Amino acid sequence: MTTWWWIRHAPVTCHGGRIYGNNDLPCDTSEQETFRTLAQLLPRDAVWVTSHLQRTHQTADAILREMDGHAPRHRLAEPDLGEQAFGDWQGLTHDELAARRDGAWHRFWLAPAHERPPGGESFNELVARVGASIERINSAHPDRNIVAVAHGGTIRAALANALGIAPEGALAFQVANCALTRLQHIPGPLGSHSDRDEGAWAVVAVNLDPKAMVSAKEFLS
Repeated sequence: MTTWWWIRHAPVTCHGGRIYGNNDLPCDTSEQETFRTLAQLLPRDAVWVTSHLQRTHQTADAILREMDGHAPRHRLAEPDLGEQAFGDWQGLTHDELAARRDGAWHRFWLAPAHERPPGGESFNELVARVGASIERINSAHPDRNIVAVAHGGTIRAALANALGIAPEGALAFQVANCALTRLQHIPGPLGSHSDRDEGAWAVVAVNLDPKAMVSAKEFLS
């Protein structure tokens, strides 16, 4: 069994209220208690994975500083775990985007899952690239703990792949900054009449707030 410990990066405070998508902005890692709590919950023998964007590296570093000098033997930067590229929408305010889209809006996201922003990618496309990346990492590191510090869109995409649901449905998941989501991949054939070795996913926890994890260690064991 391969266990994924997904963590969304720390808050980005320098965006000025503008859509930043996969722009490479830094994050605020001043909430030391949050990272101390995460460090207590995470396994010490894990492979660590971030996206290529600095806010995931900074968040991983903040957690690792609280792990008694623990340094992972394997730490990967995986561009395919980056946030959705919103193309020409990046740099706009939400009001500016609404005006550009004639007032169209989405209750959970910037647009429906199938819609591709000009010069960007759709959430459907994000789900596909994240799924392919997860498969590669599962193959390279079977039966390991994987700590993946990534993005809200990335984690929603991971849930879409794990649950086998339509991407549009995955947009309803809330993924807060520094929240923990835990998924387990169990290898094996897809079914008794299938030769495909896709295995199955179990969803252990979604969007756990480390500030509220009084009994989380028992819950996650």
